[in-house]
Amino acid sequence: MRAVIIGATGAVGKVLVRQLLCDDRYHFVEIFVRSSWDIQHPKLICHVVDFEKMNEWHHLIEGDVAFSCLGTTKKQAGSKENQWHIDYDYVVQFAKYCKAKSVQTFVLVSSMGANYHSKVFYLYLKGRIEQAIAQLHFNRTIIIRPSSLIRPNSDRKGEEWGVKTLNFLNRLGLFTSYKPVPVSKVADRIREAAVQHVAYNLVVIDNEEI
Repeated sequence: MRAVIIGATGAVGKVLVRQLLCDDRYHFVEIFVRSSWDIQHPKLICHVVDFEKMNEWHHLIEGDVAFSCLGTTKKQAGSKENQWHIDYDYVVQFAKYCKAKSVQTFVLVSSMGANYHSKVFYLYLKGRIEQAIAQLHFNRTIIIRPSSLIRPNSDRKGEEWGVKTLNFLNRLGLFTSYKPVPVSKVADRIREAAVQHVAYNLVVIDNEEI
């Protein structure tokens, strides 16, 4: 199989790429990134692209499974509008091109609590992305909704504090469904889900199933 990935330089994406390169079921791993990557491998195809000009490189998309691990924060993006543009516009446009190129399976890394009816901006945003991807009707759409991510060498202090708080509450038996998950587990779960045969066109993997 051939995998195509956006968000390959993110926490989940980095781990996923390494896992796919070691997985004999995948013969090629094609990534679209904004700057050159530090890994070289016979199976790896790296395209350095401008996501603002996707119309200039979408013809390069070719694969059986597409993974979207792309996502940012309001702090990193600078505003809600910029976050929406990166998280929604980039991902949905990429998915549309994948659909046009007959990619069979689309895998989306979303968030626990994603809901397009939510009054919380982040959860509303993630819910709208899920909705847009589902409406493209890939042969199979896989959506994973992890809770807080446990990232190696994280520089997100707020997220680190949140993980520590949840771990403490989990030990007390509280909020166990919100248990933080290592990025390696998220990557492993979507890598395996992409090759499993299921009877449903839409598969949603909640945090407790990771």
